[in-house]
Amino acid sequence: MDNLIEKTIKSEEVFTGRIISLHLQDVELPNGKQAMREIIKHPGAVAVIAITDDKRIVLVEQYRKALERTIVEIPAGKLEKGEAPEICARRELEEETGYECRTLEHITSFYTSPGFADEIVHVYLAKGLTKKEDAASLDEDEFVNLEEITLEQAKEYIKEQKIFDAKTIFAVQYLQLQEALNHK
Repeated sequence: MDNLIEKTIKSEEVFTGRIISLHLQDVELPNGKQAMREIIKHPGAVAVIAITDDKRIVLVEQYRKALERTIVEIPAGKLEKGEAPEICARRELEEETGYECRTLEHITSFYTSPGFADEIVHVYLAKGLTKKEDAASLDEDEFVNLEEITLEQAKEYIKEQKIFDAKTIFAVQYLQLQEALNHK
């Protein structure tokens, strides 16, 4: 493994925003040559696969400026400094959908784009959902439409590219796998 490591020679933070920072790093490659890397630092995030008692997937439709379009996604959000992922998952579920959950199970964590970013997403499965009367509200710059659809509808949304992001496609495939395993 040591034959693959890139040693950082110099690192400069060239941008710091509300969510990310950009670092330029000069590195020494395993063959002794040098290269530059552009690295995005991100605090991490959570995503919640929320399932109603009648087996519908709770999703949010949201405009994504980077894509210049809306897509349908599982509820998700950024970790606050020092916040535990499970706490963040419960908070985001409530803020984006108005639901709270009886059970919350960590499914997996994965890096979204390890070629240039350190963002990690912690994925949870939420069941035993109930609507809260006094649910926390969305962030002031966040607007969503709530949807509750079947697994079959979710697969159609993928074909239609309404669902078009990795975390939500992962969620649908995870649910398909669980369904297949339960029918064996």
